[in-house]
Amino acid sequence: MTEATLLKVGIVGTVIAALCCFTPILVILLGIVGLSALVGWLDFVLFPALAFFIGLTIYALWRRQQHAKV
Repeated sequence: MTEATLLKVGIVGTVIAALCCFTPILVILLGIVGLSALVGWLDFVLFPALAFFIGLTIYALWRRQQHAKV
């Protein structure tokens, strides 16, 4: 993957995971479709996903910086 693609995926994933972690978007959506029993498990999925996408963004920025030095 190129640095630009990694950075885009990292930023989009971070924003989506952050929105789902810190706002009740998924709680409302799961309640609407009748899957509100899954709300208790969201923290086990969303926080690791948020950490992964933040790490991916940092890696893409580091890789872009290393490529710019060469």
